[in-house]
Amino acid sequence: MEDLLLKILAFIVAVGLLVAVHEFGHFWVARRLGVKVLRFSVGFGRPLWRRQSGPDKPEYVIAAIPLGGYVKMLDEHEGPVPPQDAHRAFNRQPLWIRSAIVVAGPLFNFLFAIVAFWGVLTLGETGIRPIIGEVKPGLAADRAQIQAGDEIVAIDARLTPTWPLAIQELATASVARPELRIKVRDVDGIERVRVMLSSDVGDLAETNDLLAHLGIVPYRPKVPPVFGEIVSGEAADTAGVRSGDRILSADGQAIADWHQWVEYVQARPGVTIGLLLERAGSHHELFLTPAPHARNDAVIGRIGAANQPVPGLNERYRVHYSMGWGEALPAAVARTAEYSVLTLKVIWRILTGQASIHNLSGPITIADAAGKTASIGFVYFLKFLAIVSISLGVLNLLPVPILDGGHLLYFAIEAIKGSPLSEAAMVQGQKIGLALLLGLMSLAFYVDILRILD
Repeated sequence: MEDLLLKILAFIVAVGLLVAVHEFGHFWVARRLGVKVLRFSVGFGRPLWRRQSGPDKPEYVIAAIPLGGYVKMLDEHEGPVPPQDAHRAFNRQPLWIRSAIVVAGPLFNFLFAIVAFWGVLTLGETGIRPIIGEVKPGLAADRAQIQAGDEIVAIDARLTPTWPLAIQELATASVARPELRIKVRDVDGIERVRVMLSSDVGDLAETNDLLAHLGIVPYRPKVPPVFGEIVSGEAADTAGVRSGDRILSADGQAIADWHQWVEYVQARPGVTIGLLLERAGSHHELFLTPAPHARNDAVIGRIGAANQPVPGLNERYRVHYSMGWGEALPAAVARTAEYSVLTLKVIWRILTGQASIHNLSGPITIADAAGKTASIGFVYFLKFLAIVSISLGVLNLLPVPILDGGHLLYFAIEAIKGSPLSEAAMVQGQKIGLALLLGLMSLAFYVDILRILD
């Protein structure tokens, strides 16, 4: 229940913030260029909060449905305009002013992404070094001659000091370029460049685990199978397990490390396991039954126990990566540009049938990602906001009537023919644009539901 509430709250915060940024772009530029703004609304439907302030008394509104927003400007196409304000109506403005106001919404989304990425890069990320523990034969990593023990140093000249950064670069580079140049450092400290073809990677929308899809198993330091903290009242406690007990075998199978034990337990929800333990130099036998526990779309076994910590073990593989304020800004601009181009390429590949519709993300998937990133930490949530803001900016610039890009298309036609499109043509365009938008939203919901059912 708490997980669901976090997802809902993170989704509302993310959508509300990014819509506010987008609409503020229209609002701010319109006022700076002399157009009268009547209302600035975040959300649709019944107003939950409203206020009027400023010289023109524009109405500021927060509405009940947080899935969009709008800026209402004085416009003779939408109602009567007092003669004294006619010069401030949107439709009376020169073409360049109207275009600047329309493009300002997506532009502010890109500016927000730059600021967010700058924050991510300056605050930095702490993670585990991307050392490879095993390479599965016959898959993309094996074909690229990547080997167990290699550490991924960079991908296409972009440093990858942690696993999250390495996964991010693997995903984006495989979509953006025909091949990935992966720099690795082997166990002897020698750096080599391995080439992985994007065609070998395939469509990442068809997998939930990128590393497994590529045939990469991250290295995990060996943790002795010794119990540490025992949760009172759960399966390990009721079975008589004590802190300090070492697992020798489970159902007669030798247990070499804690990770093997965790996998063994998770694969046996509700199944009784016979344990042979070493306690204070003597052997003890007992039986415990992992309790079924829902995680994501699966049911796993849980016994309520943690391993005994090994001092300094994780610190050897942990790294903190950050940039200085000055060097982070151009990096943030470059990252925003890269994700923008990547989004366009994915859209084109979907439209041309080169990529699966599973690349689409609807509100359910976005809410799930918002909750997961928020639960990990502020930096990861900030990165999520940057990526969604870029998607919002790119989608709004598509030449589809009803979107900002559709208005820019109308203005381009007006510039070519020397006069605006007829009212009837614009109305028909709006109907087509609305139908396309509703179709896209329905498809995104359908893909979301398929992900849940898979």
